[in-house]
Amino acid sequence: MKNLDLFNQDGPGNAKDSAPLAERMRPQNISEYIGQRHLLSEGCLLKRAIEEDKLFSMIFWGPPGSGKTTLARILARETKSNFVSFSAVLSGVKEIRAVIDEARELLERKKMKMILFVDEIHRFNKAQQDAFLPHVESGLITLIGATTENPSFEVIAPLLSRTRVLILKPFSEEDLLAILENALKDKQRGFGQISIKIESDVLNYIVGLADGDARNALNNLEAIVSMVQNLPEDKRVVSLKFAQEALLKKSLLYDKDGEEHYNLISALHKSLRGSDPDAALYWLGRMLAAGEDPLYIARRMVRFASEDIGNADPQALVIAMAAQQAFHFIGLPEGELALAQAAVYLATAPKSNSLYVGYGKVKEIINTKGYLPVPLHIRNAPTKLMKELDYGKDYKYAHDYPDAYVQQEYLPDEIKGQIFYQPKDTGFEKTIKERLKYWRSKKKDADKK
Repeated sequence: MKNLDLFNQDGPGNAKDSAPLAERMRPQNISEYIGQRHLLSEGCLLKRAIEEDKLFSMIFWGPPGSGKTTLARILARETKSNFVSFSAVLSGVKEIRAVIDEARELLERKKMKMILFVDEIHRFNKAQQDAFLPHVESGLITLIGATTENPSFEVIAPLLSRTRVLILKPFSEEDLLAILENALKDKQRGFGQISIKIESDVLNYIVGLADGDARNALNNLEAIVSMVQNLPEDKRVVSLKFAQEALLKKSLLYDKDGEEHYNLISALHKSLRGSDPDAALYWLGRMLAAGEDPLYIARRMVRFASEDIGNADPQALVIAMAAQQAFHFIGLPEGELALAQAAVYLATAPKSNSLYVGYGKVKEIINTKGYLPVPLHIRNAPTKLMKELDYGKDYKYAHDYPDAYVQQEYLPDEIKGQIFYQPKDTGFEKTIKERLKYWRSKKKDADKK
């Protein structure tokens, strides 16, 4: 646990020169913060909470480098709260009790609120998460949890019900460019005092490598600058070729063959899609040997199971999720075999992107036609008034009919008859296709009557 009083500390703004650039360039207030406009633009939820000093307990869910810790620190500063950083990896119930006692004393003596920031909250077990509940509910602490994992699976339901989940998105290319340019101009915390000429396409190259991760972008900028800052001023020139070679040398420490992260995951994904289990195993092994987060690989395989296999083999999603759970349970190195098993299964499963295509059509319809009303006959009618308004009227209960099927319309009138999901003649989807053909033919016959 790290107690960080934001008003009596050498914070990021006063970081020593030896601190990494990403740490030195942390925004100090909301006006400096770049990105997450869906939360911080005028009138948005978090912006209003700050302005009205009505901060609530929340969980930041977002990828690495999306600014979760930075935003939590800013919230504490903007609301004049004491900020306590708490690591789920290093702390337990004993440390939780100690910080709660500290929060109580702080409130009684100084009338000061405490923001308790819990990094990697998904790593806390149920008992540890339970320890927060009464104090979040009473308002003694404002809990801000940070996680890269889906809170629905990793955070207990009682704690979820007492917090709001706010999704932090990867930084856009525009945001990352602004962050890098600020670092180059800032004379106090960045490289503003160093005369360096950086060609315009270099920053775009760094942004492309970062994949939405601000920390990654700043680390790469710092690596490049460190190679030229001690040269004579006329030699401090960074070309695209120089940047590519410099970052390649840096990546050699991570991956002996020099392949970047995105190339490796692309190779794995395409090998799975191409039904090549040998290549899939190789690229999986390469990623793990390079130090890639195994749970990141598991997440990508879960996505693949729905996107590229879908109902051609419904068991694929089950296998992928089981691999994720198995690795989460036993860790390295034993857990690697669970990922390998899943990779081989996914590679050898029948393939279909029908779900992916069908759901894409659904999103397109929603974007173009908006939120169409639910037809009255399939609305819920728990009250007398709703029944009087014909909610649920004429609804046909499928189990009252042969084969548990009855023709009736479930889509809004504006898109009546629209077909989104079109299964292929692959794997189990062939069976689904035959069922749908039968049901849809019955529906057409009924519509003609």
